[in-house]
Amino acid sequence: MGLLDQVVGALAGGQNAGGNMQLIQTVLQLINNPQVGGLGGLLQTLQQGGLGEAADSWVSTGQNQAVSAEQIQASLGDSLIPGLAEQLGMTQQQASGRLAELLPQIIDQLTPNGQLPQEGQGDLLSLGLSMLKKGGLLG
Repeated sequence: MGLLDQVVGALAGGQNAGGNMQLIQTVLQLINNPQVGGLGGLLQTLQQGGLGEAADSWVSTGQNQAVSAEQIQASLGDSLIPGLAEQLGMTQQQASGRLAELLPQIIDQLTPNGQLPQEGQGDLLSLGLSMLKKGGLLG
């Protein structure tokens, strides 16, 4: 278990606000996964999957463009959704739906100035902790 996993897990303290905490933790782990390529890699995957305009809106300081579960499934599909669904104990459709709800908010929170943070676990860790402490995604 990596440092990010330990800190997010400790911060969660058993909270499970509608399952959002587990999903947030899972998405942060996904972003932190070297195979994904960090936040930039995830955004590139979304852009290549046809969600470039939506993903750009999540990074920018403007309003976040909504996406559907079907769009997330089509964009991330076979590469990421099955593993996330299994980890969360839900169907791929359910996982896609939850990602469609929270991914825009998570990426928005990780890019507060409309720019990708510098790569590195320390930066992602502090941003993730800040996001969780604010509790904006858990209510």
